[in-house]
Amino acid sequence: MNVIQTDQAPAAIGPYSQAVAHNGFLFVSGQLGLDPVSGEMAGGIEAQTRQALNNLLAVLRAAGRTPHDVVKATLYVADMADFALVNKFYAEVFAPPYPAREVVQAAGLPKNGLVEISAIVAAP
Repeated sequence: MNVIQTDQAPAAIGPYSQAVAHNGFLFVSGQLGLDPVSGEMAGGIEAQTRQALNNLLAVLRAAGRTPHDVVKATLYVADMADFALVNKFYAEVFAPPYPAREVVQAAGLPKNGLVEISAIVAAP
């Protein structure tokens, strides 16, 4: 097991790693809309979604991977009414063939986040 850590994404806010590489796969922990420098949550669903995706991209880069390598993504949203907007920004990062995915409405996310995105990534 190889732990992936980058200061280009927020530090873990609990007992977990930003990502772990194992047997050719990379498992990226849920990324929130936290600014990695200030540690503050971005304001609003649009800004949080963009920041969560930027954080995910930073972890992927640190592991030498790209969005094309993502085989499965999980998106948690605090309000399913935000699905279309989150989906719009997600589609700016991921291109066909799209990874498998689910979007789940969560009753609460860490730090009162509005969106959280995790991923399973195959070897490049």
